[in-house]
Amino acid sequence: MSNWPDWLPLRDQLRPLTPYGAPQVPAIARMNTNENPYGPSQELSNSIATRVGEVAQSLNRYPDRDCIKLREGLADYLNSLSATSLNLENIWVANGSNEILQSIFLAFGSRRALGFTPSYSMHPLIAKVASVDWIDGKRREDFTLDLEKALTQISESKPALTFITTPNNPTGTSVSISDIEKLAAKCKSIDGLLIIDEAYAEFSSQLSAITLIDKYPNLLVSRTMSKAFAFAGARVGYLAANKQVIDALQLVRLPYHLSALTQAAAEVALEFKEELLSEVRKLAHDRDRMIEDLRLLGLKVIPSDANFLLFTGFKMPSNDLWQRLLAEGVLIRDVELPGYLRVTIGNGAENQAFLTALKGAL
Repeated sequence: MSNWPDWLPLRDQLRPLTPYGAPQVPAIARMNTNENPYGPSQELSNSIATRVGEVAQSLNRYPDRDCIKLREGLADYLNSLSATSLNLENIWVANGSNEILQSIFLAFGSRRALGFTPSYSMHPLIAKVASVDWIDGKRREDFTLDLEKALTQISESKPALTFITTPNNPTGTSVSISDIEKLAAKCKSIDGLLIIDEAYAEFSSQLSAITLIDKYPNLLVSRTMSKAFAFAGARVGYLAANKQVIDALQLVRLPYHLSALTQAAAEVALEFKEELLSEVRKLAHDRDRMIEDLRLLGLKVIPSDANFLLFTGFKMPSNDLWQRLLAEGVLIRDVELPGYLRVTIGNGAENQAFLTALKGAL
């Protein structure tokens, strides 16, 4: 909406904006928001219901303000994946990773912020909402990060916050751990923070930036339970960082921000991590198979370490192909990159429905 009424004291930088969100329309195959297509098992669902039922008896009381048990569980989970030695003092948790990102802007947005697009579109949007100037660094034509240009831009613009998404959304491309270390060192030299958005890290074989936190106290790693943990509906995001970073974030948190029900459900999900990670491995396998299927159709696919694929090579405008697929009950994502569309890896039936509809539409 652009024609806001004069009586509404809306901030000027918000007036031209539209709310973020993917289309929510009926579809047989919903493959547009990078959700995990495999819901919780019956055993996990039952365990969550039992734990939530227990917690419900004390909903007259505020939840644990510091989310101690959940933060301990998340630290243990990350340590099991990356052979790190994090503890609860290195972890913060919130209602989805976007709340984590917003808290980072509110606490540390003392100067401008820098990111490299195309990337996660919420980074510049949250910057604007938080009144932090955003610098739009660019990637190469193949969507990989030009490290030397990135280092130069950090030196010249001296941002308080530099954002790297790896695997990157919407492209699926990754930044190597050696490049991340160079970026962290450069940010440290200008008294800036490097924020690594690892929402899709579990789908990748790359070493996590979490392994660098001890060496670089200015490095923050944002993660989510929405993707690998098939927990998008619960809204749980978390941050791994130096203890002083976590302490500073308490200055901008809302009191009792994470409900007792959310904490309980997430704690149970962590107990089932092996079950959930086995589905991640299956999705990674299906992703690689989908790459081959798309290439057989004459399409170009960007190499991906995530649970989605960005593809091009079709002979019509992106939105036209998107509409044709939707007419067949298949919902994917137009990411506003001309000539490209993004598809989330679904279950077997969804993947087949997508490929069948795509063959008919091309």
